[in-house]
Amino acid sequence: MAETTETVSAEKTSRTVRVTLRVLAGIERLGNKLPHPFWLFVIMAGVVVALSAILDALGAFAISPADGERVEIRSLLSGEGLRMMIGDAVENFATFPPLALIIVVMLGVSVAERSGMLSALLRRTVTRVSPKYLTFALALTGVCASVLSDAAYVVLIPLGALVFKAAGRSPILGTVVAFGSISAGYDASLLVTASDVLFAGITTSAVAMIDPNHTVNPLANYFFTATSAIVLALAITLVTEFVLNKRTAAMPVDGDGVDETLGEMELTARERKGLRYSGLALLVLIALVAAALIPPASPLRGENGGVLDSPVITGIAVVLGLAFLLMGTVYGRVVGTLPKAADVPSAMAVGVRDLAPVMVLFFAASQFIAYFKWTSMGEVLAVRGAALLETLGVHPLVMLVGMILVVCVLNIFVTSGSAQWTLIAPVFVPMFMLLSVPPETTLAAFRIADSSTNLISPMSPYFVIALGFLQRYRKQAGIGTLMSLTLPISIVVLVSWTLLFVAWWGLGVPLGPGVDVR
Repeated sequence: MAETTETVSAEKTSRTVRVTLRVLAGIERLGNKLPHPFWLFVIMAGVVVALSAILDALGAFAISPADGERVEIRSLLSGEGLRMMIGDAVENFATFPPLALIIVVMLGVSVAERSGMLSALLRRTVTRVSPKYLTFALALTGVCASVLSDAAYVVLIPLGALVFKAAGRSPILGTVVAFGSISAGYDASLLVTASDVLFAGITTSAVAMIDPNHTVNPLANYFFTATSAIVLALAITLVTEFVLNKRTAAMPVDGDGVDETLGEMELTARERKGLRYSGLALLVLIALVAAALIPPASPLRGENGGVLDSPVITGIAVVLGLAFLLMGTVYGRVVGTLPKAADVPSAMAVGVRDLAPVMVLFFAASQFIAYFKWTSMGEVLAVRGAALLETLGVHPLVMLVGMILVVCVLNIFVTSGSAQWTLIAPVFVPMFMLLSVPPETTLAAFRIADSSTNLISPMSPYFVIALGFLQRYRKQAGIGTLMSLTLPISIVVLVSWTLLFVAWWGLGVPLGPGVDVR
């Protein structure tokens, strides 16, 4: 009888696996048919051009709740529209808010990365913790590793496997925890990252449709994202210890592992010295900025002597870039990776060169945003959509949770966070603003959706990278293997992060310095 029950159970499990693999294969085929994000924006811009002409002919309009004025759709196929598309193309690109911000930050981040400081910092963080806290330390490091941008995957995934192996645990589990924490927690961090700057710029562009004078600061979600980093690390730790640990225990390691030794993970004396000096340099910079802000008449204070509207806060991209530049330069000089002053500009140039694909994408995105804004389609859609939702009597929090679920599905197919937010922010941000939801709150909700399903999307290039690392320890591992290991993390992160957001809303805790959640 027991044998029969086990046979039935095995057959059910086999059917479940086959169905899962078929679904994944379908998602992969569908996702592969999607165009490159550049062409996606070009297509969307074409749709805006055609739709603006149709809506203009139909006389579509809305009444602005701000001033009571009639807002009408303008056709891009008119003489004025054609002049705008051709004559303002360069200006649309040059004034695209995220463009300059991301370049400024990456000038400094590139120096920190090229000097080896960021990699050394990750290695020190993970390798110097007690085995008892290893999972939490790796998860928290992964969540905060987005400061390295895409390099986090290449550095931390093999590192996670090796430290778990050194602790006598499954390197397969270490691979999954590292990949899962980076992907599922990409938009949460204890640190201010380049993504914060990028999202703030895109959100500011969307806000301009309703309030041209409102600027979204990169620190707008900092209280929420910093708290989220701790909560997500704890959630990933729990699902790892109580679910994934048992799952990977049944997976024998049959591969040779990564081409690194545990000795290489340990910092050399010079690397430790470099981190100490770069840390001291950061403390000096913070002390100088703080000292400059203390005098009430300081030029670094904002209007009426304010701190939250000071150039230090509004220009946080410059401060952040300078901090990375300073730490990377000091570390490079101590370790010898950047021995000459001339090496620093070269490292900065590499960062700008690496941004070339992003700049190409931004050109198409900037035109799409400019067209959408010029036609007034975004404002009309936002006003009409807000009016409909208000008539239905749906609570704003319920709508935000609904947005999270919709974007979670979209994220499986369009894995670029900046591309997603550029596409949907012009609709969701103004619409929720008309329902008295601050744009910073809408951005916080988007962060949850943008991160939670990253690690289960076969469309993501980092999914492929993680699968490659996994196959070094388990040769027959496939998409279904990685999916079965990452899906629990994805679900737990989505649920726990959404619950945190709901609690944040209910308690009315500020999302960031001077930013109310509702």
